Amino acid sequence: MTVVDINIHHLPEDLFTNQKILNGFLNSAPRGFGEIAHVETLESGKKHLILEKPAGFQNLNYVEGDYSAEAKLAAMDEAGVDYGIMRVPVWQEWLDLETCKAVNDNAADIVARSGGRLFSTACVPPWGGKENVDELKRAVDNGAVGVQLACHYGQLYLDDPVFEPYLKEIEKLDIPVIVHHTPLPVEYKSVIDYTNLRREYGRIIDQGIAVGRELFSGMFDRMPGLRFIHTMMGGNWFANTALLTPHASNKKEALTRLDPTGGEKITQYLNENIFFDMTHPHSWGKTQVEAALEINGADHYLFGSSFPVFYSWMGQGVEFVKNELEISDEAREAVLSGNAKRLFNLPI
Repeated sequence: MTVVDINIHHLPEDLFTNQKILNGFLNSAPRGFGEIAHVETLESGKKHLILEKPAGFQNLNYVEGDYSAEAKLAAMDEAGVDYGIMRVPVWQEWLDLETCKAVNDNAADIVARSGGRLFSTACVPPWGGKENVDELKRAVDNGAVGVQLACHYGQLYLDDPVFEPYLKEIEKLDIPVIVHHTPLPVEYKSVIDYTNLRREYGRIIDQGIAVGRELFSGMFDRMPGLRFIHTMMGGNWFANTALLTPHASNKKEALTRLDPTGGEKITQYLNENIFFDMTHPHSWGKTQVEAALEINGADHYLFGSSFPVFYSWMGQGVEFVKNELEISDEAREAVLSGNAKRLFNLPI
């Protein structure tokens, strides 16, 4: 059974040796808002890019050598992954246009050297404007099969009107959007004290908020052709689907505390516009993943590993979906490759 991993992280292969590229990453992190980016050297001698927020609380760790084409393909061979779709992990929230161009160029080069096994997504600042749109189109012309966005930029989630000009250009190109989490949700202070709460649950909260705002904003009425693929199971959205789909009361209530309208619209958006990647699915658990596939439909979930956060996640994830989930062969094929092939129009 063919396997496509839609969450393989991409960074420029010369990130730690090209000072211009490294400065593009380091200087883009908004220090004035508490994002601290710096490089250290590990005991092994490899360089290590770290992002902290606030100071002393690590949220991202990139290790030299993990992001080469050779490292990706070797891990895929070992895990039984046939194809992969690359994205810049988290940092695209801040990167300037010139750095994005270098990121996109290296991604296209890796794709060309991968023997048809790797695909790229366009990394572009989402603020509209001719230069940004031109770079989006250039990346797509160079083979990008989708575009990547952060689920929020600063304090603005993707339902904010400032993003609409750019999103309309994406809709015209008829390509899917991978919506990656950011290091922390906008309101983060209650989750920073404990590592797993900060680095796992914080990102789940962020994705869940993003999906909810998109669904309730009506943005898909104005841009019905958009297709968003949210990472981290959409922030556990399967558990919220029924609760946050409006339901009318069967009694006359003294006070209307919740909006009972719009249930059909929310259902429509979930069917047509919102999809989810199953980033390291084995971590979620068998019962939870099977429930997600039943609630939102196996045609709405795509396999992802978040390689190389943990090298083991790719192989464990493939094994889990192939051999542990009690789902139909049709559902398994859809999750492992069919949905990716359909949404990204992959030539596989």
